[in-house]
Amino acid sequence: MKILKMLTRRSKNYKQRQNRCVKLNNNPQIRGICIKIFSINPKKPNSANRKVTKVRIPSTKQIAVVKIPGELHSLQQHSIVLIKGARIRDLIGVRYNAIRGKFDLAGVRNRSNSRSLYGVKKTKN
Repeated sequence: MKILKMLTRRSKNYKQRQNRCVKLNNNPQIRGICIKIFSINPKKPNSANRKVTKVRIPSTKQIAVVKIPGELHSLQQHSIVLIKGARIRDLIGVRYNAIRGKFDLAGVRNRSNSRSLYGVKKTKN
């Protein structure tokens, strides 16, 4: 425990938290343009190929590797997507996730559970 004299002389310097999603430029989401769509193999225990796209962010002039969540997608080169910061643990170098149901990335068809993550409206019975 520091005594009062030590604290008044020189206060403790706290480390600043490192920003992991640098390319978002302190925004919760940001718009980007697809450059290339491809698939990546995940790390050791997992095996299914994950769909990924390279996205150019016009406001920061940087390129990010973004995971496309869900089954099937309609993305092509020059498609516009909305991205958010989300570390994908089994994909090396992927720190961002695309948001389904916004701009050119349509929601997943026939989805009933976890609809908000995949951009699906509630079906009327």
